[in-house]
Amino acid sequence: MGAQIRVYRQKISSTTSMRKIFKAMELIATSRIGKARARVAASLPYANAITRAVSAVASQSEIDHPLVTEPEQIRRAAVLVITSDRGLAGSYSASVLKQAEGLNELLHAEGKEVKTYLVGRKSQAYFDFRNREYARVWTGGTDAPEFSTAREIGAALLADFAADFEDGGVDEIHVVYTRFKSMVTQEPTVIRLLPLEVVEEEAASESELLPLYEFEPETEQVLDALLPRYIESRLFAAMLQAAASELAARQRAMKSAGDNATDLIKKYTRLRNTARQAEITQELSEIVAGADALAS
Repeated sequence: MGAQIRVYRQKISSTTSMRKIFKAMELIATSRIGKARARVAASLPYANAITRAVSAVASQSEIDHPLVTEPEQIRRAAVLVITSDRGLAGSYSASVLKQAEGLNELLHAEGKEVKTYLVGRKSQAYFDFRNREYARVWTGGTDAPEFSTAREIGAALLADFAADFEDGGVDEIHVVYTRFKSMVTQEPTVIRLLPLEVVEEEAASESELLPLYEFEPETEQVLDALLPRYIESRLFAAMLQAAASELAARQRAMKSAGDNATDLIKKYTRLRNTARQAEITQELSEIVAGADALAS
């Protein structure tokens, strides 16, 4: 009985320590989620403004630009997968990777090669464990992304988009990330960046019309200048959405883990008390039996 009580005491002690860690991580995620949501909201005005500018150029001009023209044959597609660097966030990274696998299957079914780019150590570990190739990987700071990283990713994707197929170039670019909807809901999402699909975060009303522009210099030169910035803003917005989703998922996962730890502590405490009571009862029975033996 004594050994059993010691086991329960050790389990209670270790579970209590784990609960403290879960609580600390929950508080850290809670403190950071507000800043992450503020960064998402702050990025919208610029993203929407440059989206309207690109929309005006792409929709009001009859041009043949590779960034806005659908190619006759798409032979290779680039897929950028945005996950987290750290775990303990529930099924956050697993949901993104599942969405990416579904996209890969769809692209392969259409006869397209897939060239993969990764953001986050979780996606890198996933591909390394399965000995699957990927073109490039960016790690570090997924819960607090920097615009310089989005700029570097955009430059790499645009360089491959401009390259020939024989040189490893791609014909279209997809991004898989998690869209932040609320503290409870985060949705794995796939968007196609190129060829251009203009999608605003906040849709304009049907009565809102884009103004008419006269472009100077030529429209192609305007697109050459605008589209890299447009791609960077879309990538950075996706990274900010993913960061907010990661923190919300971690906060929810740590709260659930802390609640489960509390339930385990209660369970082990009851089992320990039951074992102690049984031990005391046995000792009393032995004392009474010994006293009866001496009396007889």
